[in-house]
Amino acid sequence: MTVVKRMVTTAICAAMCVVLPLAFHAIPNAGTILLPMHIPVLLCGLVCGWPYGLVCGLLGPFISSFTGMPPMAVLPGMMVECGAYGLVTGLMMKMVRTGRTTADLYISMGAAMILGRVLSGLAKALIFSPGTPAFAWVTTSLVTGIPGIIIQLVVMPLLITALTRAKLLPRRY
Repeated sequence: MTVVKRMVTTAICAAMCVVLPLAFHAIPNAGTILLPMHIPVLLCGLVCGWPYGLVCGLLGPFISSFTGMPPMAVLPGMMVECGAYGLVTGLMMKMVRTGRTTADLYISMGAAMILGRVLSGLAKALIFSPGTPAFAWVTTSLVTGIPGIIIQLVVMPLLITALTRAKLLPRRY
C-alpha cells in the first residue's frame, strides 16, 4: 500500500469517526455501549500501520468533538484510548506472525483493546480527572462496552477478509 493510499484511508477512517457516532447516537446510550468510533480506528491501525492508526486515533475523536460527541470532558481520555488502539493494532500486526491472519487480527485487537482501556483509565485518574479511582475505567470502559467489544471482535475480521477478497488489501500470507 502506497503512502498516498494510507493517507487517504486514514482520512476516510477519521471521517468515519465522525459519521458512525452520529448515526449510533440516534439511539440513547448507543455510543457508550456499541463504541462506534473504535471500529474505524482499529481498521486504520490494522490496515495502514501504527503511524496512521495513531493519527486516526487522535484526530478522529478531536474532529468528532465538534459535533459534541465525545463531550469535551471525555475527549482527552477518548483521544488517549483511540490513539492507543491505532498505535497498538498497527504495531502488533507488524510484529505478530502466527501464520493465520485471523489469529493475528485477534491478538492485535485484544492487545490494543486492553492497553487502550488501561491507558485511558490511568490518564483519566492521574491527569484529566484527578481524584477519580484508578480502576473506575473497568466499569465505564469495559463493562458498559461489552456489546461494542463483541461487535468489534466479530466485524473486524469479517471486514478485513472482505477487503482482502475484493483485492483492496494485500493477502497477509
